[in-house]
Amino acid sequence: MVDFGHSDDPRVQAQLDRLAALSVPQGRLGLETITALMDRLGNPHRKLPPVFHVAGTNGKGSTCAFLRAMLEADGKRVHVTTSPHLVRYNERIRIAGKLIEDGPLAQLLEEVLDASQDGGEDLAPSFFEVTIAAAFLAFSRTPADACVVEVGLGGRFDATNVLEPEALAACGIAALGLDHERFLLAPEEGVPTEPMARIAFEKAGIAKKGVPLVTMGGRYPHEARAAIADYAERASTRLFEFGQDWAAGFERHSDTDWEFYFSQGSTGRFAIPELALGGHHQLENAGLAISMLLRQDKISVSQDALVTGAGKASWPARFQLLSSGPLTDLAKGRRIIVDGGHNPSAGKALAGQLVEPVYLILGMLANKDPSAIVDAIGGEIWETTIVPVPGHESHTVDAFHESAKASPNLVKAIKAVPSMQKEENPFDILIAGSLYLAGEALRLNDEVPD
Repeated sequence: MVDFGHSDDPRVQAQLDRLAALSVPQGRLGLETITALMDRLGNPHRKLPPVFHVAGTNGKGSTCAFLRAMLEADGKRVHVTTSPHLVRYNERIRIAGKLIEDGPLAQLLEEVLDASQDGGEDLAPSFFEVTIAAAFLAFSRTPADACVVEVGLGGRFDATNVLEPEALAACGIAALGLDHERFLLAPEEGVPTEPMARIAFEKAGIAKKGVPLVTMGGRYPHEARAAIADYAERASTRLFEFGQDWAAGFERHSDTDWEFYFSQGSTGRFAIPELALGGHHQLENAGLAISMLLRQDKISVSQDALVTGAGKASWPARFQLLSSGPLTDLAKGRRIIVDGGHNPSAGKALAGQLVEPVYLILGMLANKDPSAIVDAIGGEIWETTIVPVPGHESHTVDAFHESAKASPNLVKAIKAVPSMQKEENPFDILIAGSLYLAGEALRLNDEVPD
């Protein structure tokens, strides 16, 4: 499912309409088209500041947020491209710290789409290929100190993997899990057949000769870790793994005294502040970002900036507590938490952040496992209401436990939640199951990411 986005600016909307009309909106396997498109645009991917390239099933967006925050804490100007967007397509392209504005965005998309149709042959690029081409073109035209690039799907054949070794400062692989199986587990000769090993193999496809590759190695199943190590050796890259070459975590000295830390080889150990991003798993995402920055030699970043950035990084719709707004006003005094998690690994991480039962409002795309979130949270659910994901084919209430209820939309689902008047029902409302549903919640609450 692709959310092509909508814009109040008619110039942007005209180009988004062209994107929606592309022949392969879901993407493709292979780098031939993006390579040809880059060539027609003058190969902007070869004119970028040092790039930090991040893959993974879960946590890669958070890792990118930590990288950006740490680099900016050191005074660096940073370009960023991530996906998907939550509310506006503009969120996918951040130029020197600021989201791209509508006018330049419309011009970039038009230029890329026109180039794809020039030369007597229509390259027929995918939605994501056009997006990445536009991002790299914008980055090549504005001075900056670094780029942070999030892989869209997989790694080996992802459009971002058009990046060459000379452009890269470091590559990273965040947490792994089963997702996008139709693409990433497609039969192919000469690749691992065990599912997690194959997923790891695809993510490791971003590894480049001479470029440090930092991973969550110690957190992966043995077969996944082995697949990455084998790929890294064949790619002649330096591999740095969690648990062996670096670590990040916390030590509990008392009920009220916790120490968060990062440690790595000769750099020793230093303290990390409490993170703005919720969940202990975010400590490891922060550690992945720190290790990527410390293992490369193309750009210097002070330890103070690493620490400051770790504490300041934010990433919308990752266990995000909504502020006061139109949606929270309907919640009868209850807090609303939004999380875009949609696969079993994300469900497990989400469950680890809950301290008491929640009223779950769940919307999941039809191509996702309907049990991924519910099974992981289990006994921490007070009640479950199933809602559709706007603009996307999603699971109906029939795909869930018989006790689940149905509601036609988020607003009506929240209005139906019991009031906060009874002491025995002090639960929060959790909206989860899809980043697209999370984006809808942010939009309805007037919390558009900036």
